[in-house]
Amino acid sequence: MSEARILVVDDESKLVRLVREILLATGYEVLVANNGSHALEMTAVEGPDLILLDLILPNNMDGYEVARRVREFSDVPIIMLTAKVREGDILRGFETGADDYITKPFSAKELLARIRAVLKRAKGEVHATAESEINCGNLKIDLARRHVTLAGREIRLTPTEYSLLHELALHCNQVILHEQLLTTIWGSEYRNDLDYLRAYIHYLRQKLEPDPSNPKMILSSPGVGYMLASPEKTTDLYPANDDRIPVS
Repeated sequence: MSEARILVVDDESKLVRLVREILLATGYEVLVANNGSHALEMTAVEGPDLILLDLILPNNMDGYEVARRVREFSDVPIIMLTAKVREGDILRGFETGADDYITKPFSAKELLARIRAVLKRAKGEVHATAESEINCGNLKIDLARRHVTLAGREIRLTPTEYSLLHELALHCNQVILHEQLLTTIWGSEYRNDLDYLRAYIHYLRQKLEPDPSNPKMILSSPGVGYMLASPEKTTDLYPANDDRIPVS
């Protein structure tokens, strides 16, 4: 079984050489682009399985813009490489289409762990179910095709958005704990990274809710977790996997 093809987008030749050596030694195939335009061309022509995208690039196209333009034609997972650690920069990266980020400097172990986690999510390695379709009100998820419709309208989701919605739909009308969602979708090393979860809940609401500022489908249980609500099913006021019986 061949390893994934990874496109490294960075204009720092020393960093590119280091990352390339780490990836090749692990068995990945490596493509390289040193600016945004080249990255877009390589993504369209070569179809990489994942992009490692530096935030700061030459020629008036930064990583945010590259991610935004890639998302116009591809759902390829994107990991941003950034020296910035401010929450606003991280959330902006998610908003433009990034699936994860790594802060410079980083270790080979961290880089490989993040790559494996993102590729796992992109391949749809989620909990198995005997059903071929999940219905939650007028939301339908075709599991075989990873296809989502809302009242008959197709909803295009990134791999991470799909995985999160799938997990919520598996427990429709049940509150799922923050830590459980983070561990299931992102991995155990992400269990305390609430910014990831908040950001992707925000994106799902933007795509699913008529009024995202007043959500009716994806509901919050402050300090506890989130729930995908359906009027067709009985609501469980306690978190999924909780042994208590809801009061009727």
